[in-house]
Amino acid sequence: MKKFLSYILSVIFYFFYGSGLLIFHVMQWLGFNLGKYRGHKIAVDIMNGTFTYLLYILGTRIKFISKYPIPENTPLIIVSNHQSMNDISPISWFLRKYHPKFVSKVELGKGIPSVSYNLRHGGSVLIDRNDARQALTALKEFGQYIEKNKYSAVIFPEGTRSKDGVPKRFSENGLKMLTKFAPSAYVIPMTINNCWKLNRYGMFPLEVGVKITFELHEPIKADSLEFVKLFEKVEKTVKNAVI
Repeated sequence: MKKFLSYILSVIFYFFYGSGLLIFHVMQWLGFNLGKYRGHKIAVDIMNGTFTYLLYILGTRIKFISKYPIPENTPLIIVSNHQSMNDISPISWFLRKYHPKFVSKVELGKGIPSVSYNLRHGGSVLIDRNDARQALTALKEFGQYIEKNKYSAVIFPEGTRSKDGVPKRFSENGLKMLTKFAPSAYVIPMTINNCWKLNRYGMFPLEVGVKITFELHEPIKADSLEFVKLFEKVEKTVKNAVI
């Protein structure tokens, strides 16, 4: 019965999700061309709020846990494990006050309505994992961008999604570049749990009744530790909280 329900609800979810990608692509274009950054961000916030609450069609429950105050008026570097494409909208929605921007692979910068447009125009960074020079230069400029504007960078140092929830090895290069060029930033480890279960059967059907948590850990001043110790602490904090 549950599997049958997942087929029905997945069809409904994807209908609204696919329609939303087309609608919000137009809204983003209008927002960007009429209102520049502010106009575009309004469209993106509405989009991510919509996509987050669409997950409730599947009986999904989403909880953000933050036991520590999030620093204000300063750059943030949020370092998280990565479990599903459905990680992105809740992070963007619940942390919208902090202007989250993502470190993403260059392939996502074209071909996907709304998503690609947002990555190209919303301040995120697209890196080519096959071109080390391009990646390092892009990360340098991205770090300087969040430092200047006091925005937030979201980075998934695993480099790809974990399909079973077990964290992969963290790569240090991205975080190292960001802390170097955004020295006033606070690094916030974040642990995502159970989002991978939405795709237990792949892209279709989606699992129903999943309880997803996003846990923000204690912020760490980027320049308060040597990078090696900072990286070890962040990786350990994120992984130790994975269920």
